[in-house]
Amino acid sequence: MTWHDTIAYIRSQPEFQDLVRLAYFDSDLTKNVERFGESEEFKETLELVQRWAPDAKTIVDIGAGNGIAAVNFALKGYIVTAVEPDPSTTVGAGAIIGLQQQYQLNNLTVCRSTAENLPLPDNSVDIVYVRQAMHHAANLVQFMANIARVLKKEGLCITVRDHVVFDAADKERFLAAHPLHRFYGGENAFHPNEYIHAMQQAGLTVLKEWKHFDSVLNYFPESTDNILHHTERMDQLLRQSLQKKIGQLAKIPFLFRLYQWKNKALYTLDEQKIPGRMYSYLCIKK
Repeated sequence: MTWHDTIAYIRSQPEFQDLVRLAYFDSDLTKNVERFGESEEFKETLELVQRWAPDAKTIVDIGAGNGIAAVNFALKGYIVTAVEPDPSTTVGAGAIIGLQQQYQLNNLTVCRSTAENLPLPDNSVDIVYVRQAMHHAANLVQFMANIARVLKKEGLCITVRDHVVFDAADKERFLAAHPLHRFYGGENAFHPNEYIHAMQQAGLTVLKEWKHFDSVLNYFPESTDNILHHTERMDQLLRQSLQKKIGQLAKIPFLFRLYQWKNKALYTLDEQKIPGRMYSYLCIKK
């Protein structure tokens, strides 16, 4: 199956309806755009853009898919180039062109290409945004080198939600667990060091690495409230456990922090349990 065929198929299968909704694969492309625009993930992305590059005007969206991010950036007033090799009218460049026309976005251009063959001028872009696309790179070093090439000096590269594996067995576990890989066979993942090495080799400085539970960029569709609730619940359970052991002394902050540390394996959300956990990166071209 192609990627287009895979998405068309899962839309028709009841067991995939949650995935279709959460991954913004609905056949109603406008609905995908609107839901993504209201998501915690996009709001956090927009906040990062505005904090780190408040004067930015141009954004290139690499691997833009069905356009959910590119269209939302354009609706916010940025001059956007959506780079997407797949011609599909439902999950690729054709979908973005349809949305561009629907929203009458003169500030959105669609480019049929990959990052490895990016046909954009050197030093021409304020921000390159890459959502769930870096792990699909055919050549990760070339992928990042072209991104660095088109960025202006002090330009930002923001990569979001890329799959991470730590060894060959971990990658096999990820591919076996991925719900769509068995249909189209196109999933992939890299070790964090491989991502960072490719960025640095391209001449980019890595400012931030967000591991899976560090940011809603990665753990969405889990909400920040859910993550906080987990922490609060673990606090409550640990306090009850400590109080049974030492009574009222459990109220002493130092003793409770020490008990948290001793039980950190239970207390900490463990990304190792998540096949192909997601990382995001913020880089700058010096």
